[in-house]
Amino acid sequence: MTEHNHTEEAERDARQTQRVLDFLKSGNMAFESLTHPPVHTVEEAEPYLWTLKGAQIKNFFLKDAKGKLFVVTCPADRVVDMKKLAVALGSKKLSFGKPDLMMECLDTQPGALGPLSLLADTQHRVTFAIDEDLWRSEFIICHTMCSTCSVSLAVADLKTSLERLGVQPLVFSLAEEQAPLA
Repeated sequence: MTEHNHTEEAERDARQTQRVLDFLKSGNMAFESLTHPPVHTVEEAEPYLWTLKGAQIKNFFLKDAKGKLFVVTCPADRVVDMKKLAVALGSKKLSFGKPDLMMECLDTQPGALGPLSLLADTQHRVTFAIDEDLWRSEFIICHTMCSTCSVSLAVADLKTSLERLGVQPLVFSLAEEQAPLA
């Protein structure tokens, strides 16, 4: 990566983070943020996020056979069977969405995806799906649409944020194959 590209990426990360933090502040959401080196996987994030309160998460940008798009958020330690997930989401076959499509819909690069990426989905092209265990937890830790900053956010505040965005979450459980919960 050239110095110019590195600078552009750092500036973009700063803009994305500020956008998310401003949104949270405008809704009077209490949160704790942490700036860290770029992390793109749960394993890379682990050494940095231990100071934040909340469940660590992993996120998938998925597309089903009919072209429906999803951001799926699960506990970081959850093993996800894509066939069972498809059933839980009421879909047929799921595949990973292309990075260009994720940028187009969510203005988020791979490795930086999370529930707060829905801030950029003004056309509501993407369905947000969250694991029931996370939905019932007290706090979660998520990226701020970039891979260099994470926030600890009360799930109650996440729910309020989603309402402000007009997002109806699909709450699912992989504990047993069943219809979506919400």
